[in-house]
Amino acid sequence: MRVLALDHGTARCGCAISDPTGTVVRPLATLEPPDLARIAELASEHAVDRVVVGLPISLAGEETAQTGISREFAATLAELLEVPVETYDERLTTAMATRSAHQGATGDPDSLAAAHLLEAYLAARGGDG
Repeated sequence: MRVLALDHGTARCGCAISDPTGTVVRPLATLEPPDLARIAELASEHAVDRVVVGLPISLAGEETAQTGISREFAATLAELLEVPVETYDERLTTAMATRSAHQGATGDPDSLAAAHLLEAYLAARGGDG
C-alpha cells in the first residue's frame, strides 16, 4: 500500500511517500504554501492508497491550537480525495528531521519530518500501511 504523509503547517507542507510495499520512504518537495489541489495531484500522480496527516500533539500528550488546524486540514482533504485520510501523532518528527539532516539526509526539513512521520506510521502497522 502506497502512503503519502503530510507534515502540515500554515506556511509549508512537508511531503513524503512510501513505496507500494510500505518499506521504503522518501521525502518529496515541500509545498509552500500548503495547497490542497497540489496535494490531490500528488496523491493521483503517485497512485496513493492512503494519506496520513501529522497530528501535532504536545510532549505531554495534549492537543494544541495547531492540532485543531491539522484535524480541520485532514477533514477538508478527506472531502477532496477518493482515498482514506487519517491523522497520526507527529511528536518529535521535527527533532528527528533535524538530526537526520545533520547526519547527511537530503531534503527539506518539513519533508524529512513527513518521512519520519511515515516511517513511524508504517512501523506501527507492521509496514503494511
